[in-house]
Amino acid sequence: MTTVDLKISPLGRVEGDLDVRVTIKDGIVSSAWTEAAMFRGFEIILRGKDPQAGLIVTPRICGICGGSHLYKAAYALDTAWKTEMPANATLVRNLAQACETLQSIPRYFYALFAIDLTNKNYAASPLYEEAVRRFAPYVGTSYQKGVLVSNKPVEVYAIFGGQWPHSSFMVPGGVMCGPTLADVTRSNAILEYFRREWLEGVWLGCSIDRWLENKTWDDVLAWVNENESQYNSDCGFFIRFCMDVGLDRYGQGVGNFLSVGTYFDPDLYQNPTIDGRNAALIGRSGVYANGQFSEFDQARVTEDVTHSFFEGSRPLHPFEGETIPIDPQEGRKLDKYSWAKSPRYDVEGLGHVPLETGPLARRMAAAAPGAASHQDNDPLFLDVYNKIGPSVMVRQLARMHEGPKYFKWVMDWLARIDLHEAFYHKPVEYEEGMGFGGTEAARGGLCDWIVIKEGKIANYQVVTPTAWNIGPRDGEGTLGPIEQALVGSPIRDVEDPVELGHVARSFDSCLVCTVHAYDEKSGKELSRFTVNGMV
Repeated sequence: MTTVDLKISPLGRVEGDLDVRVTIKDGIVSSAWTEAAMFRGFEIILRGKDPQAGLIVTPRICGICGGSHLYKAAYALDTAWKTEMPANATLVRNLAQACETLQSIPRYFYALFAIDLTNKNYAASPLYEEAVRRFAPYVGTSYQKGVLVSNKPVEVYAIFGGQWPHSSFMVPGGVMCGPTLADVTRSNAILEYFRREWLEGVWLGCSIDRWLENKTWDDVLAWVNENESQYNSDCGFFIRFCMDVGLDRYGQGVGNFLSVGTYFDPDLYQNPTIDGRNAALIGRSGVYANGQFSEFDQARVTEDVTHSFFEGSRPLHPFEGETIPIDPQEGRKLDKYSWAKSPRYDVEGLGHVPLETGPLARRMAAAAPGAASHQDNDPLFLDVYNKIGPSVMVRQLARMHEGPKYFKWVMDWLARIDLHEAFYHKPVEYEEGMGFGGTEAARGGLCDWIVIKEGKIANYQVVTPTAWNIGPRDGEGTLGPIEQALVGSPIRDVEDPVELGHVARSFDSCLVCTVHAYDEKSGKELSRFTVNGMV
């Protein structure tokens, strides 16, 4: 039996730092540890500030999904201040955040994920040369088109929000914009260009409506082989390549999922409340755990810091949450190893368990029974999950599936804007209150909890999708979702473990990661390298 210890640093391609250490036995990952290596402390920055400071500060947490941070920060204040929301404001908030996610889909796929499909480890595949032709960084034919066209949806965001990234145009009670007919017309033209030049023309090789007819995994396989255009589209090629090199066979994860939901029906969320949130959602919230669906309840969320570089003796709900950092050197003596907390969800009958969040989780929630007429009702990925299980390929395909779906939603929301009606109702700024705002960023569930006392922020807690997915072990020793997903991964070459990059990047964790390789028996370092540096 051959045993090797690999530490990978960094493993991400965006911002922050994520170190991953894995133990490999006979070419298979047997255990894993994910270490967020950077302390940020935005919750500490916000303490004592004006309640609206979160609208300015939280969008700066991330340079790629700042609109999602603004969206949930605004709704946290809406629920705390009991605002009245004009229908136009809900529509504009929806379409702005969805445009940010539409931008992220091709940019993430080509610039962060697909370039690994050109790794030399796949040179024996009969599809390898075609993968290089399409996906090689900078020069790949699809890489160039996908990355360039990805900018188009956030042009629409900037039309309504004034700028992207780091806009702060969503405020309690609505949005700070007064769009004109020219703005709406221009937005339509930009999005149609995105549809024509990439979404249908490059990715699908067919109409959006034809793709959305797929309801089962068998439908998808039949779609690939239906005609030459679909077979040779980037989507068709991606599926064929993944199945050829085995990306459909590892990276399963915990198998339990959380979606906090996003986008509201404007007629059902005129007065935002925590209790009324789930029923008003278009993109549904929900939990799928141990083969059962249940409603999402923010009261069941806790954060564990047993293995995080923070003080704390027990899991806390974010309304009671603490962010008290300690010296990492002292923390390591207590078996702490990450700056990420460990979010857990109290599932009835299972207790506090780790849940995967992200596009696959959203697709699972969309398959739950009982969807209302205004809600996403999509059985495709529950069937995929039941037929072939979760994997690197399935997680990635779930994200790409949202491109056609979100495009149709955005075009509908644009058409429903009434330029003669209000976009903002000034709220009462209560001196005391508690609020919760959640959304689904491209990477997954993203939530804020705010406590206001004497007109100032008494407590502010942000739980990000990356925290849900990369969080370390909890007090029970249970691995986090990415840690568990890495277990079972085959490693062909310990000096170039591209498989670990595939798994981590299938979650799109917004951290840059590093890899160190060790022989577990001798402790000798074999190599140290970056597998997810910016390309």
